[in-house]
Amino acid sequence: MAKTKKSQAFQKLHQPNRLLVHIENRQKALPIKKRLIQDVIHCLSEYLNIEREFLSVYFVTEKKIQELHDQFFQDPSPTDCISFPMHAPHLGEIFICPSVAVSYAKSHKLDPFQEMILYLIHGILHLIGYDDIDPKDRKIMRRMEKKCLKKIYPILDVK
Repeated sequence: MAKTKKSQAFQKLHQPNRLLVHIENRQKALPIKKRLIQDVIHCLSEYLNIEREFLSVYFVTEKKIQELHDQFFQDPSPTDCISFPMHAPHLGEIFICPSVAVSYAKSHKLDPFQEMILYLIHGILHLIGYDDIDPKDRKIMRRMEKKCLKKIYPILDVK
C-alpha cells in the first residue's frame, strides 16, 4: 500500500507539462508562502504554455540583488528582479528582491506581496522571450503582465 501512495504522489509531481519549481527564500523583508508561489507559477505555466520542466526562484536580500545586478549588468543599484534563461529542460532562474517590493508598495500604497508577484510574472515573461528595453516591446510586456495578473487573481484571492 505504501508503494501505491508513493507512486501516486510521484505521478502528481511528474505530470506532463507540470513545471517543477525550486524555491529558496534567502531574505526576511517579506514572508514567502512557497505553496502559493508554486500555485501561481503552475497557473502561469499552463496559461503561457510553458513546456520546460524546471524553474528556480530565489527570494534574496537587497545586498544580493545589487551584487547580481552589478556583476551581470554593471549596475550596482538595487532592482526588483533578475532573470537568467537556461537551456532545456530548465526554464531558468529568477532572483526577486522582496525588500524592493516592500519599499515600492509602501510609497505607492500597494500590497507588497502582490507587487512581488508582479516581479515573479515579469521574470517568467523575460524567460519565455518578452523584453522591455524598447518602448514598443515594453508596452506588449506590460499588457501581458496585466493578463497574467488577472489570470492568477483567484489564487491570490484578489478582486
